[in-house]
Order: sequence, then C-alpha cells, then structure tokens
Amino acid sequence: MNSHLMQHLSWVDYHQRILGDEAIVLLPCGALEQHGPHLPLGTDALLSSAVALDVAREVGGIVAPAFNYGYRSQPKCGGGQHFCGTTSLDGNNLSQMTRDVIREFARHGVRRLALIDGHYENQWFLTEGIELAMRDLSQQGTRTPPLRVVRLEYWDFLTEPTLAKVFPEGFPGFALEHAAVMETSMMLHYHPDLVSTDKIPDDRPADFPPYDTYPARTGWVPLSGVLSSARGASAVKGALLAQEVAQRVAAALRAEFSDLS
Repeated sequence: MNSHLMQHLSWVDYHQRILGDEAIVLLPCGALEQHGPHLPLGTDALLSSAVALDVAREVGGIVAPAFNYGYRSQPKCGGGQHFCGTTSLDGNNLSQMTRDVIREFARHGVRRLALIDGHYENQWFLTEGIELAMRDLSQQGTRTPPLRVVRLEYWDFLTEPTLAKVFPEGFPGFALEHAAVMETSMMLHYHPDLVSTDKIPDDRPADFPPYDTYPARTGWVPLSGVLSSARGASAVKGALLAQEVAQRVAAALRAEFSDLS
C-alpha cells in the first residue's frame, strides 16, 4: 500500500519506507482547545495533520499520528484554560511524550524527522523534548545521533505578499489569529464540513496589556474565545495559505536533509 499515513502501513512497509526509501517522517503536533463557536476543538491537530500530509505528498514522506493534546492554552494566544472543552497537558508531560516518541522513531531507524507544530503554546516544550531525546541518543554510544530532527510552526512559512492578499486591511499578528481568518480559511479549505460560518463572531481584536497575570485574567479574553474576527475568511484564501506552506516547508525539508542521502 502506497500510503503517506503511518497508521495505514504494515510494519514491513513502514520498515522499507524508512530504511530503503529513507522517507522523512512528519509528526503533527496540535492541541484540544476551543476555537470559538465556529471551529472544532481539534482545529490545531487537524490543520497540522493536513499540512503534514500535503508536505508528505511533496517529499514522499510518512505522516505519524498527531499529538492531539498540547500545552496549556494561554489567554493572549489561545484564549486560556477557562473554556469548556480545552483539554491540556502540563509542559513537562508534553516534553516527556515528545522525548519518548523521538527515541522510538530512532529505534525504528528513522533518520529524518520533522515536527509540524500547529499550536502556538507548544513550541518550547516540544523543543525540550527534542533536546532530551537527542541527549539520550548521544549517550547511547554515538557522539552524533544518526537522527536529525526539524521542528517548525507552519505559519512561519507564509510570506508577506501572501499575508497581504489574505489580510488586505492589515495582518494582526499570529498570536491574535487564534480562530480568526487564517485558521478559519485553512479549515474551510481542508475541512469545510467542520466550519459553522453562520456562527462566526464579529468581535474586535483583543487588546491585551504587555504582561501576564496569574491567576489569568479571563476578562481580557472575548467571551467567544476568538481573539480577532474571522470575517473575511474563505476557502480560496485557505487554499492560497495551504499551498504556500506546503511548498515552502517541503523545500526547507529537502534542503535540510539533503546531505543525509
């Protein structure tokens, strides 16, 4: 079976792909987090998985099952933990899960691994897990582990010309784009059946102070959980975003892993 999904492969086919074909393994990383009244709780994992599959088609890669839980939602980029349905991990648990999975991929013989992150808050805990796994592998007898890992946030591959087309009135920044035009457009492209366009709120962009408080000030966050309006989102914009991300991520991975051939 010529599938890009790891869970659809037999262990024999998977073994051949990673050792014989030297396929890149892509690990989507998301969260279970509120995304307003119009998007599903699984948006981050759904989008990182869809992006990973697009990239896998470009590079002949394999997409591993996604991390569906992520680090705790923060008010200024995800709305916060007070919304029903948001179900999160402590940072150490996410790091240790990342560490375990990477060590397992290394045991399989994977040499090229890319973590495709779709949840803003995950970044440093994924990084910690990668660092710990690489240290573990180094201590097993080789100075430089045969595995190379890339961690990326897919939105960082969007260019200013594309963002200008998607946001003709100005780009509010990735943190405020939670459940807004970018994510809603990409969901309309990948999973239109999961988007309730009639429920898109029309809140003004959230206005946060330049500091955080603990306990979190839930009153800072719009009641809808959306940090910037998704009005103006469309499947056409989602296709534009998805195409650029897939092509540019694929090019970056080809370049990064080229010397391992």
